[in-house]
Amino acid sequence: MSPTRTLIMGAAGRDFHNFNVYFRDNKDYEVVAFTATQIPDIEGRTYPKQLAGKLYPKGIPIYAETDLLKLIKDLKVEQVIFAYSDVPHEVVMHKASMVLAAGADFRLMGEKSTQVKSTKPVISICAVRTGAGKSQTTRRVSLILRNMGFKVAAIRHPMPYGDLVKQEVQRFATYADLDKNECTIEEREEYEPHIDNGVIVYAGVDYEKILRAAEKEVDIILWDGGNNDFSFYVSDLKIVVADPHRPGHESAYHPGEVNSRDADVIVINKVDTADPQAVIKIRENLRQLNPKATIIEAASPLFVDNPAAILGKRVLVIEDGPTLTHGEMAYGAGFVAAKRFGAKEIVDPRPFAVRSIAETYKKYPKTGPILPAMGYGAAQMKDLEATIKKADVDLVIIGTPIDLTRVIKITKPYQRVRYELQEIGQPTLEDILKAKFGKKSKKK
Repeated sequence: MSPTRTLIMGAAGRDFHNFNVYFRDNKDYEVVAFTATQIPDIEGRTYPKQLAGKLYPKGIPIYAETDLLKLIKDLKVEQVIFAYSDVPHEVVMHKASMVLAAGADFRLMGEKSTQVKSTKPVISICAVRTGAGKSQTTRRVSLILRNMGFKVAAIRHPMPYGDLVKQEVQRFATYADLDKNECTIEEREEYEPHIDNGVIVYAGVDYEKILRAAEKEVDIILWDGGNNDFSFYVSDLKIVVADPHRPGHESAYHPGEVNSRDADVIVINKVDTADPQAVIKIRENLRQLNPKATIIEAASPLFVDNPAAILGKRVLVIEDGPTLTHGEMAYGAGFVAAKRFGAKEIVDPRPFAVRSIAETYKKYPKTGPILPAMGYGAAQMKDLEATIKKADVDLVIIGTPIDLTRVIKITKPYQRVRYELQEIGQPTLEDILKAKFGKKSKKK
């Protein structure tokens, strides 16, 4: 029998991983193309021959997802793999219906066919939606484990938007590593806070090679998830973060519902800023989906260097890009800080948006009067910088996890908003981690 002609739908993350661990050396399949969405400018490339393996001496082309039906016909595709995250269930089934009507099979791949087994314990931190608070939860877990005597590394969900060969295995321990690897704003938002805390970060394209490199220098691996994807690794403890600002989403998005159902521990974050009825509702929903999970309530309190600087000012609020775009949040920590500390007005940035930033608002019309920190490349960072410069405001509030002034020039006065996870009541993450892993024994 000839190999099954396969197309993988993705966004430069899960799609590459599924290919690497399942299809790369599998003679039963021929992957004829990837499609790409969600992230700007990742189509039109080729998954390189150096990473694709001996079955693909020319590499594999990457097309825009908008060409899907044409590709199925022209490339005689027999099977389509759906391999990206943070997508409403209804949208996934619309995609499936398109594929089936075009004559191909539609497939979702699960843990058994895509997860890699580590020689070290793995704790995964995932979420039901983008922007729920995975990053601060991962930082909290890393702090607890280090206080218990363990050395840890965070392996971050992929964001390979540059030269894929160079990004096969990446290790970040210093700010110089970020500069050397020409990291985007999105990458820096995930890596910098770990580096600030003295935690090594691994990322890249080939996640088995990445895992083997990390295993050589740490006791415990932390899987730091992206979007609402599930872990690439078999996990000894599965922690999932839920957001009461979006009750109902824990069972309405793919693959977030997988995480809801599969979690050992569920952290309901942001209970300090959410409607109490929404907190009750999401707890009830999660209990129905996963009655065995331990549920922890937590807050992500805000810290600003000089709150008085915000009082009475007309402000421009900048938030984490993915949270506002495919995360569909209309606001974030910067918006909450502006309200809490008495800003006179939150100025709508859309009239000042230029080029790719203006296009982002068109693509994601649900985004509120907030500026998403889009920076997937040098040109987009310049557009972000120009938009901030044009904005008629007294002050800029930066709600992203990083100091944006490291990568773009902000000439206006600004205040950064920081946030860390704090559990409320019992049990705590420390209780659970100590019960699971105990304290690292000292070598005699």
